[in-house]
Amino acid sequence: METIILASRSPRRAEILKAAGIPFEVICADADETPVKSVTAAELTMGFASRKLRAVFERVGDERLILAADTVVCRNGEIFGKPKDEDDAERMLTLLSDGWHEVYTGIALQKNGKLIIDFDVTHVRMRKMEPAEIKAYIKTKEPMDKAGAYAVQDVGSIFVSRLDGSFHNVMGLPISLVCDRLSRDYGIYVLE
Repeated sequence: METIILASRSPRRAEILKAAGIPFEVICADADETPVKSVTAAELTMGFASRKLRAVFERVGDERLILAADTVVCRNGEIFGKPKDEDDAERMLTLLSDGWHEVYTGIALQKNGKLIIDFDVTHVRMRKMEPAEIKAYIKTKEPMDKAGAYAVQDVGSIFVSRLDGSFHNVMGLPISLVCDRLSRDYGIYVLE
């Protein structure tokens, strides 16, 4: 399989690709991530993934396969990205406590003039978190660079009671969807 260019700084996305045996190299995308009002969470993530892809595409051209992604958390119509500070992380975790929310990840793939944009959604149930637990979790610093202020694959897993959908989507890259689009749209198979 050819080496994919991952247009992302996320160590979690790199970890998922590595675990799947997909060869990749990272080229960080410096793209505008100013939220656009009046769009759905799915549209927002696909739009940000597309911006990241375009930023890298301008540097490497069209002959290389580029993958970009963006993840947000949504509860009751409110979209949560990465927290601005510890108070924002506390606010997010308090709102996510004892309820369901959705995690959306938009992906963008491009090679040889063919652009694919898609998304996945996973429903996540959080147990009731006590205020002291939230404060202790924030002190670990783990929430500070995560959409929704938690990491499902690390310490934040202690708060997740159920998942309906892709675990890897919650981590930041719906690998099954990526592989499906690679095979269906580009004829690229991970296991060849």
